Amino acid sequence: QVQLVESGGGLVQPGGSLRLSCAASGRISSIYDMAWYRQAPGKQRELVARITRGFSTNYADSMKGRSTISRDNTKNAMYLQMNSLKPEDTAVYYCYSDVSVGLGSTVRTYWGQGTQVTVSS
Repeated sequence: QVQLVESGGGLVQPGGSLRLSCAASGRISSIYDMAWYRQAPGKQRELVARITRGFSTNYADSMKGRSTISRDNTKNAMYLQMNSLKPEDTAVYYCYSDVSVGLGSTVRTYWGQGTQVTVSS
């Protein structure tokens, strides 16, 4: 019923920047919390940044000062601007969203398929 599609990943050199996007589609009534997670090979999935429906934000310590999460509620979209990228930022980045569908009020969690970010020289 709801699909999340990430875009904007790719190969970038250390110190470079990327802007990730997440587009939600389907029978969406309301989108509540949204977040970016990432998972590197052999490691657990971790929270990168989170943004509420009211635009409150929080970031992983490793991302503070060099990333900005934002959302556009009129477009059902979320973004992550990442600057000063480091090799340790290399991972698959996933879009996460809590969504109510159609005319219902039940909130369900949805995940995107992920987009690869590789930081390397």
